[in-house]
Amino acid sequence: MAGHSHAKNIMHRKAAQGAKKAKAFGKLIREITVSAKTGLPDPAMNPRLRAAVKAALTANMTRDTIDRAIKRAAQSGQGEDYQEVRYEGYGPYGVAVIVEALTDNRNRTAGDVRSIFSKHGGALGESNSVAFQFERKGVMRFPAAAADADAMLEAAIEAGAEDVDSDAEAHEVTTAVEDFFAVRDALEQKFGNAEIGKLEWVPGTTVDLDEERAQAILKLIDALDDNDDVQNVYANFEVSEAVMNRLSAA
Repeated sequence: MAGHSHAKNIMHRKAAQGAKKAKAFGKLIREITVSAKTGLPDPAMNPRLRAAVKAALTANMTRDTIDRAIKRAAQSGQGEDYQEVRYEGYGPYGVAVIVEALTDNRNRTAGDVRSIFSKHGGALGESNSVAFQFERKGVMRFPAAAADADAMLEAAIEAGAEDVDSDAEAHEVTTAVEDFFAVRDALEQKFGNAEIGKLEWVPGTTVDLDEERAQAILKLIDALDDNDDVQNVYANFEVSEAVMNRLSAA
């Protein structure tokens, strides 16, 4: 399960730092808007929109705010026209990075992302320059209290998942892209809402980093995350729990 403990470490670190609520809500609303425009504006009939709504509710966005965003998106010509863009590049120490963005100005976003890579010792590459080092997977995360490891594994495999990684804090379930929504719905019906459930870029292999190198990479990821247009950042590095705890405490 290379890369998954890294993803959990990053998430814990972000939670410990505290989310910037307005910025986080803005990104969630963008995803809701694009999801509603690219499919039916009904979460029951649009799996991507259903996932976006669940993510917004998990972040404590009000149902009224979510409904207004869907309504605006459903009205032709209303709201910003966001485009989905993916950027790829290398951070310091050869770490491969994938950046997903939703933007209403591709030139602005490309310039901003290129500048962030450059300022943090990396370089933006061409399309598909690093994607071959990742696989697109469905990933969902349930709290450890939702079930014991055996019960989660049995239910996940029965629902069509590929694998489950359980530890003292959570269960992380991995699926093929085409099976993600069916598996998520089956497991949520049995165990309650997932803390996280979305399609991600999962690294095939990872680069182990010590504290100094991890700090440099995390500065790049934090800067990318802080950009309003950036929705998700993925990287193929691994950091030990001890190192991550020291960095989180810093």
